[in-house]
Amino acid sequence: MSIRYEAFPIGIEEEYLLIDPETRALAGRQPAGFMARCKEILGSRVTHEFLQSQVEIGTGVCRTVGEARAELLELRQAVAASAEEFGMRMIAASTHPWSHWRDQEPVDMERYRILGAENRSLARRMAICGMHVHAGIEDLNLRVDLMNQVSYFMPHLLALSTSSPFWEGHDTGLKAFRPIIIGDLPRSGLPEVFESWNDWTELLEDLAATGVVTDPTKIWWDLRPSSRHPTLEIRICDVCTWLEDGLTIAALYQSILAFLLHLRNNNQRWRQYRRILILENKWRAQRYGVEAELADFGKGIVVPLPELIDELIEILRPHAEELGCISEVEHARTIAQRGTSADQQLKVYHDALAAGAGDHEAQVAVVDWLVAQSVQPDSPAPAETCPAELQSGPQPPT
Repeated sequence: MSIRYEAFPIGIEEEYLLIDPETRALAGRQPAGFMARCKEILGSRVTHEFLQSQVEIGTGVCRTVGEARAELLELRQAVAASAEEFGMRMIAASTHPWSHWRDQEPVDMERYRILGAENRSLARRMAICGMHVHAGIEDLNLRVDLMNQVSYFMPHLLALSTSSPFWEGHDTGLKAFRPIIIGDLPRSGLPEVFESWNDWTELLEDLAATGVVTDPTKIWWDLRPSSRHPTLEIRICDVCTWLEDGLTIAALYQSILAFLLHLRNNNQRWRQYRRILILENKWRAQRYGVEAELADFGKGIVVPLPELIDELIEILRPHAEELGCISEVEHARTIAQRGTSADQQLKVYHDALAAGAGDHEAQVAVVDWLVAQSVQPDSPAPAETCPAELQSGPQPPT
């Protein structure tokens, strides 16, 4: 086997929420000097997001997931320390349990003013955070070919990353509500299938020629070729509260690409399925998270996610070993068994209710848990954090 792992260096972007430590609500406005302090420490690796209650970080180009681990921990800890210095706290979660988007102030920058003017309330509702993973792929046609194939695995990665069960004070019944919010934007969701790199650029040219989309970064697909870097970028995932879970998402993505390249080098490819079929799995992933049963379209049956993850790990094992990320890939099994941040948030919430807390008090307990866990350097214990009784509801009939 010959895997050119140099073809898949990775970069990870994460978005965080800023919290008022007294009320535990979102900090609607950043204190003067906060972002300057972040940039003093981290330089261009930290930037604004659309709302002042958000901050975004990005690693440099990392050859391995191990390199990404050290940098991502540094970034999380630096942002958390800066937030505390300015009287705030940081959480790594894709939604806040109760804060309303109407109370959040946009950042006063030209890009965000245009975004708000074009999309109005749809943009203002973006009080959500995600994780994006870039994989370097120099060959243009290979980049598009792998995008077509790797789309199949996007629901699996979403299910392992869920951290947005609450929205505006409600348990939504979904493990990932963030895809619902971002899905309201135009040009969102799963990408189209392209025959070649020229096919992709012709789409961009058609959009630009009519004036409807002149900036490719305003194509907010779950998976897209980056317009700024020679990378294929996944955007479907919630931001993971636990650092180790986020690294597992990156390791799985890197290893899946290596597997698909291996198939290509042997004149094979992963079967391409209709978009509506992958969308069904995406819905199940955002609704049920690790408790989902996803459709295995090759076998014609639905399979519990933990079983699919076991199968995926074995498929990826030789590639992950060569890439040096087998421990992170195997951690996906732990996530599937003990649950994601969304499962733990719901456990904290229901445990607090059972102990006599009111609804708001229980949600405050969720925020306190998120603050405590968002800068933990180690993997959480795979103990009894996701009991079966906390399932969001029955599976749909199959």
